[in-house]
Amino acid sequence: MITLLVYIIFIFSVAFTASGVVLSTRLRNRYGPNPFSTLLYYQVFIFAFGFYGIWGQIVIKSFLTGLVTESIIARFSNISLLLGIPFLLFAWMMLLKFAVELSGRIKSRLFIPMFLLINFLLLLVLGMVIRENSSVGPDNIIRYYFIGFSMIYTLLSALIIIFPGHHKSIIHKSESRVLSFSLGFISAIQSISLIFSEENKYFGLVFIFLFFAGNSFLPLYMSYGTVLSLFMETPGKDLTFEDFCRKFEISPRESEIIREICNGLTNQEISDKLFISLQTVKDHTHRIYIKTNAKNRVQLINLVKDVKSL
Repeated sequence: MITLLVYIIFIFSVAFTASGVVLSTRLRNRYGPNPFSTLLYYQVFIFAFGFYGIWGQIVIKSFLTGLVTESIIARFSNISLLLGIPFLLFAWMMLLKFAVELSGRIKSRLFIPMFLLINFLLLLVLGMVIRENSSVGPDNIIRYYFIGFSMIYTLLSALIIIFPGHHKSIIHKSESRVLSFSLGFISAIQSISLIFSEENKYFGLVFIFLFFAGNSFLPLYMSYGTVLSLFMETPGKDLTFEDFCRKFEISPRESEIIREICNGLTNQEISDKLFISLQTVKDHTHRIYIKTNAKNRVQLINLVKDVKSL
C-alpha cells in the first residue's frame, strides 16, 4: 500500500513542480521580470531541494536497502539531504525578495550578500552541531532546522506583503491579506506533518505532498487569484495591436475575436461573422481571458482600449 502511495505522490510532485514553473514563466513573460523572475527562481530552487533533498533520500533507501548496511544507507541519505540545503537557502532568499518586490519596496543592495553570509554561517554552526551530537542524528537536527527557519522566513515574507507601508503593492490589499494568511497556513501544516513524520511514515508522505502542493500555491494564486492587469502599468499603453497580441501570446484567430468583442458583437454574432461554431467562440474567449487575466468582456475591452490600430 505504501509503495503505491509513494508512486502516486511522486506523480503529484512532478505535476505541482511543472505547473509552478510554467505559471511563473507565463507571469514573467506577461508582466515583466519584477517580481516574477524572482518567483520563477523561487520555484526552481524550492523544487530542486524537494527532489534532491527529499525524494533523493527515498530513492537512496529504495535502491540500497538489502545491498548495504543501514549505517551506510543513513550516511548517503544524510549527505543527499545536506547537499540539498543550499537550494533551500536560495529558495528562502528568493521568497523574501519576491515579497519585497511585490510590496513595492526598494531593494537593498546588501540584502543578498548579507542573507547569504548569515545563513551560510548558520550552516557551519549546524554542521558543528551535527558533528558534536551524532547520537541525535543529523536527519532530526535538519528536520527542526527546516521547520524553524521555514516558519521564520515564510512569516517574515507574509508580514512584508501584508504591510507594504507607504509603498504601492502591485496587488489589492484584500489579495495581500489572503496571500499572507495562506503562506503562513501552508508553512504551519507542512511543519506539523513533518514533526509527526518521525514516528509515522504516512505523515512523511503527507509532508511531501504538502511541500510540493504548498510551494506551487504562489504562482497559482498570482495567476488566478489576483487581478494584476488592474494594478500594474496598463499593458496596452503605447502598443500596437500586434504588439499586444505578441505580449499576451494571442493567436491570429483569438485576435479576430478580440477585435469583434471590442466592436460590441455578441458571441453568436462573432460566430456568424467568422463562420465558426458558437462553442468555438466561447472556447477562444475563455483562453483569451486566461492569457490576459481579464475576468469579463468589460475588463478585456478596458485592457485594449489604448492599443493603437485596433
